[in-house]
Amino acid sequence: MSDPFVVVGGDAAGLSAASKCKREDPDRDVIVYEKSEWISYAHCGMPYYVKGEVDSIGDLLSLSPAEVRERGVDLHRNHEVVEVDPERQTVSVEGADGTFEQPYDDLLIATGARAVTEPIDGTDLDDVFTMHHMHSAAALRALLTPPEEADDAMFDAGYVDLSELSEYVERDPPETVAVVGGGYVGVEMAEAFRGRDLDTHLYQRSDRPAPPFGEAVGDEITAYLDDAGVDLHLNTEVEALAGDGSVERVVADDGAVEVDLVVVGIGIRPNAELVAETGVELGGSGAIVTDEYGRTAVEGIYAAGDCAENRHTVTGENDWVPLGLTANRAGRAIGQTVAGEPAPVGEIAGTAVLKAFDLECGRTGIIDHDRAEAAGFDPVSETITAGSRSGYYPGNAETTVTLTADRESGRLLGGTIAGEDRAAIRIDTLATALHEATTVEELERFDLAYAPPFSPVWDPILVAAKVLDGTLSA
Repeated sequence: MSDPFVVVGGDAAGLSAASKCKREDPDRDVIVYEKSEWISYAHCGMPYYVKGEVDSIGDLLSLSPAEVRERGVDLHRNHEVVEVDPERQTVSVEGADGTFEQPYDDLLIATGARAVTEPIDGTDLDDVFTMHHMHSAAALRALLTPPEEADDAMFDAGYVDLSELSEYVERDPPETVAVVGGGYVGVEMAEAFRGRDLDTHLYQRSDRPAPPFGEAVGDEITAYLDDAGVDLHLNTEVEALAGDGSVERVVADDGAVEVDLVVVGIGIRPNAELVAETGVELGGSGAIVTDEYGRTAVEGIYAAGDCAENRHTVTGENDWVPLGLTANRAGRAIGQTVAGEPAPVGEIAGTAVLKAFDLECGRTGIIDHDRAEAAGFDPVSETITAGSRSGYYPGNAETTVTLTADRESGRLLGGTIAGEDRAAIRIDTLATALHEATTVEELERFDLAYAPPFSPVWDPILVAAKVLDGTLSA
């Protein structure tokens, strides 16, 4: 074997690339270095594990180390790549036995992203968590579970050090918790905490949670959080977390609240520092700029996943939208390219879904008017509410749809949706339309399925398209 394909990072993008390359080119050396012990895990499932809807943390693992090695991939956990030398085509790797050099023929940077905690003071206190690593999820589950109900099976993944969890398992669960940040993590963790009947405070610096989902969806999420008993602190800036060793208070511009535990979910930042001095170009987001095949500005170096930018299907410009499908899809394509058959990583639309108690939310494309104008569009939006099924059929629920289009061309730019009855999955229709540069007039003529148990004759998306098309035509 020769021409090693070296992958830095053993999660979605990295292992997708490694597996695909080895499958297509079995004689190729494929080597993966992962700085932690965790590989191939479902980050998005962690709030549901903390809540208790997922029994064991092991259920969140997609591949075990043994399964990766069975594929012929040379996997090294607890090995951190600390330097890249493009001229010599080597990486420096730190492991338990010291530092060594690894040559590469092709190199994939799949280092992901990390949770942001600054500029909030006190995030280093005990009982302050971020939800960007499985250790945090395990510790939270242990802390929230009454000692008499704790079971080793909850932590059965092969990686969890039970001795590190013992201090959490032996303590009584907290009574009052705070979540700082009202994005995906914040809303999901608020649900997880309320699901355990904890007094829950949610802090958000803007006037609505989940800002990327727009005003209509944000208002509905607010109502659901309020109805569920979450104490909302909107338009509120958290200044510090305070306590003596462990967190005891959240100090914000609306006053201080006594708490037993805090989750900080104010955003993530791409892990791109590894290549900052190599000639690899970084975009305005701080993530790595890539082309349609995941290639960077340096020959032989690729990037994928949460550390990389991708081309946005609406603007045609590079954008950073760190999501699981984007990482898996790009990694797989790069693995095929490295194996000798070039495959594009695909464009992104920023399609995402979010659950807030019984409310399902979806978004795709560009809905923010300022962002649309910056991209050269003249945005127009309309919001409608329509039934999810035929009105006479049981289970019908109000569904709110917002569509945004360009006034001159009529092109659909983006949309959001919210409702209790299969609302989120409807966003895929809009995502498909965006990838085909569909106009609102064309969307209105989509031949969507109808039957009383599934949809009214005019699906809510078609109703929204009719209304917006009328506005554009006026």
